[in-house]
Amino acid sequence: MTLTTPTRHTRAPAARLMNTLRAAAAATLIVGAPMALTGCGYNEFQSLDEQVNASWSEVLSQYQRRSDLIPNIVNTVKGEAGFEQETLTKVVEARAKATSIQVTPELARDPAALQKFQAAQGELSGALSRLMVVSERYPQLQANQGFRDLRVQLEGTENRITVARNRYIKSVQDYNVLTRKFPTNLTAKVFGYETKPNFTVQNEAAISAPPTVNFDKPATAPATTPAPAPAASPASN
Repeated sequence: MTLTTPTRHTRAPAARLMNTLRAAAAATLIVGAPMALTGCGYNEFQSLDEQVNASWSEVLSQYQRRSDLIPNIVNTVKGEAGFEQETLTKVVEARAKATSIQVTPELARDPAALQKFQAAQGELSGALSRLMVVSERYPQLQANQGFRDLRVQLEGTENRITVARNRYIKSVQDYNVLTRKFPTNLTAKVFGYETKPNFTVQNEAAISAPPTVNFDKPATAPATTPAPAPAASPASN
């Protein structure tokens, strides 16, 4: 029996077959990989992560808008003679505390830092609400057009903050659900996606209702003590 060595001509069909198979495998991988990533929730993770980032930026923008209003409000109120200095001081201190927190991309991913940020902003909301309630006792301040304009701007900003917070809470909830549920939780483990910290609310109504800054009630002037009547002069004899 004579063994024949494969020649260049006999090896060519086999090489072409291998090249065809490799090309087909590569094409399958190229077409199938995006489909596999889509099916496992990868693209949805990217979309929800972008929504979270956009919602967080809006929250920060509205808080900054409110912070920028406060100096004008304080300066206007200072012009009212006899206004309670303690109330003004608390607003100034609360603003200083809130703005002293360095806002970085990592803040929204750190539960402790996010809680500290939320507490500072909540303290500022309370101080502003008290300031507005106290101002109702000063009719001259209520008649000040500049103060009335600032009051309207503050009320609108507080409403925007509430809306922005709600959107952020919802976007984080959607992301966290995707991270935990099957089978997308497997994708989260593979790519290292973790649940994100969220705003915590002691009272659920605090999310749906901004602080009271309504001045529709008529203001009353502070009660004044009547001056004592002059003493009667002694009768002359």
